[in-house]
Amino acid sequence: MLTLSDIAVEYGPLRVLDGLSLSLAQDEILMLVGPTGCGKSTLLNAVAGLVPLAAGSVALGDWSADASQPVPPEKRQLGMVFQDFALFPHLSVQENVTFRVGDRRQADRWIARLGLEALRDARPARLSGGQKQRVALARALAHEPRLMLLDEPLSNLDAALKESLRWDIREALKAAGIPALWVTHDQAEALSVGDRLGVLHEGRLVQLDTPQQCYARPVNRFVAQFLGRAALLPGQRAGQEVMTDLGLLRAHEWPEHASCDVLLRPQDCLLRADSDAHNAVVLAGQYEGASWLYRVQHDDGPVLLVRVAHTLALAVGARVRVELAHSGPFTVFPARA
Repeated sequence: MLTLSDIAVEYGPLRVLDGLSLSLAQDEILMLVGPTGCGKSTLLNAVAGLVPLAAGSVALGDWSADASQPVPPEKRQLGMVFQDFALFPHLSVQENVTFRVGDRRQADRWIARLGLEALRDARPARLSGGQKQRVALARALAHEPRLMLLDEPLSNLDAALKESLRWDIREALKAAGIPALWVTHDQAEALSVGDRLGVLHEGRLVQLDTPQQCYARPVNRFVAQFLGRAALLPGQRAGQEVMTDLGLLRAHEWPEHASCDVLLRPQDCLLRADSDAHNAVVLAGQYEGASWLYRVQHDDGPVLLVRVAHTLALAVGARVRVELAHSGPFTVFPARA
């Protein structure tokens, strides 16, 4: 099991990671997300021993490293997969996978498991991006690592290939029975693949939970607006409910003060164009293929996001009616002063 205890990393006077702690179960996949520069890749490098710790410790199995007692990267029993594949161009698929592998049976296992049998003699120049990433993964797993580190492994692939390959990688990691830290900028990837999701901001881990909890019950406004589309609807506590411009609704938890902002995802609202009781105007529309995402402004001021079927095409300036799709419970934040 991987355990990070209050780790910090500094680049000169700049503290890039600060007070970060987490642990992974034996075969758990943890997705790491956050804005550019928040410390995601630095965290992987710290776990791998490629950058020194300023404080805290990293432990995995029978080794533990801290600022005073580092453990060399080659002694950490880790596998790493990068976005640029890092294959040897002059070696075949089989030679890449078996490079410095003690047990050739493990190499054969992952070549077969990842669908590379017919490409054993091919060199990287002949491979597609997806095939190259499968070779890189097979090579890492053939060494029987105790932990996998993946740094945006799918970022160089097209959208259709990403969707299928991310499931293949997840299944391979589960078959290997090892934990993994997976850095990504892809929101769909982060929410759908991992067992848990970690959100980093300015070098700190601000939320660590299941993808469902991080999305539905973010701990603060940053997480709410970073993970998917979000709008904030002003409200006032009214007994055991919250009064808003869209009516009464229920909250998960109450903020300290009566005034609050209710987190609304695009699917939390309904949009009706056939009603005479208009209460909003369309500001903009974004076609998504299977749906339209509309930005609408309620007559009382709030700007909301609403996702509807692809058949409902509306012009900018059209009058519509916006309603709540359900009564909650919703996540609420204290109103800003």
